[in-house]
Amino acid sequence: MSIIQATIRDTKTKGQVKDLRSKGNVPGIVYGGEQPNEKISITTKELKNLINKQNFLSNVISINLDGKEQKVLTRNIAFDTVTDEPIHFDLMRIVKGGKIILEIPVKFINNELSPGLKRGGVLNIVRRKVELRCPAENIPTELVVDLEGLDIGTSIKISSISLPENVTPTIQGRDFVIATVAAPTVVKEPEKPAEADEGEASEGAEAAAEGGDKTSTDGDKAEGEKAKEEDKSSSDKK
Repeated sequence: MSIIQATIRDTKTKGQVKDLRSKGNVPGIVYGGEQPNEKISITTKELKNLINKQNFLSNVISINLDGKEQKVLTRNIAFDTVTDEPIHFDLMRIVKGGKIILEIPVKFINNELSPGLKRGGVLNIVRRKVELRCPAENIPTELVVDLEGLDIGTSIKISSISLPENVTPTIQGRDFVIATVAAPTVVKEPEKPAEADEGEASEGAEAAAEGGDKTSTDGDKAEGEKAKEEDKSSSDKK
C-alpha cells in the first residue's frame, strides 16, 4: 500500500483556496471517528495518480499527515466543470471496529477453462460490482469468480463466492445472480423475397392474358366466316 503525503492547510477564504490550487495542490478534508475533521491538501499529481488506479473508491489508502499515518477511503472527488481537473476531495478515516458499505468489483478468472465458453457460450455479467457491508479492518479489494469447469446454463450466485469473514451483502433474503454462462446467440437471417416465384407468376399472368386475346380473335374469325357463308347462301337462293 502506497503512502500519500498530505499537508495541513489553513485556508479560510476563497482567495486562499484559489492560490493553493494555482500552486499545484488540491484542498480536501479528512473526517470520521472520534478525531475532529482536518483540512488538508495533496498535490494534484498525487491525486490524479490515485484517481487513475482501478477501483480507487473502494481501495484503502494511507496518508502521511504531520508524520502520522492514517488509513482512509476516498469518499468523494469534485471536478471543475470546464477543465475537468480535480478541485476538492473527501477522505474518511477507517476506524477499527466500525463497518463500511462499499461497492466491491467482481473479477472473473479462468475463462479459458470454462467448457461452456469454449463451446461458444457467452459470459453474461449481471453485476460488475456488489455492495457489501465490511468491517473497517477487513475490506476486500475484489470478489473473485472462478469460471473453471462451468458449462452453458450455469448461474453464478452470490452464495458461490467466498466472502471474507464478517463481510456480508447488503441485499439479504435472496441468493442473487452475479453472472450466467449463456448459450451462444444465433442470428437468423431474414428470408429473401421469392423473386423467382413472383417472376413465374408474372409470366403466367402474361401468358394467360395472351391466351385470352387469342381465343377472342379466333372466335371473331369464326363468326366472320359464318357470316360470309350465310351471305353466300342468300345470294344463291336469289
